[in-house]
Amino acid sequence: MGLEGFVMTVLPFALMAAVFYFFLIRPQQKRQREVNQMQSDLKKGDKIVTIGGLHGTVDSLDEATIDIEVHNGQKLTYDRSAVKNVVKEQE
Repeated sequence: MGLEGFVMTVLPFALMAAVFYFFLIRPQQKRQREVNQMQSDLKKGDKIVTIGGLHGTVDSLDEATIDIEVHNGQKLTYDRSAVKNVVKEQE
């Protein structure tokens, strides 16, 4: 097997690896960076939704946890990583 045979054998695998990187791995890393940024930018008064579907308002927060105010002033403590997104106000 010469150099041409080796290249023709390895080339499809290299192309497949490149496709996986650009279409799967890189976009996932970008989404994860955006989620981490959103979770670190949380502030008191933000309306949020957790990964479990709980809707509430951030009452207080520290490095690892947040207190969420829900219906009738009840407060629940969650990890910051449980926040799925911040609800944007409708104008």
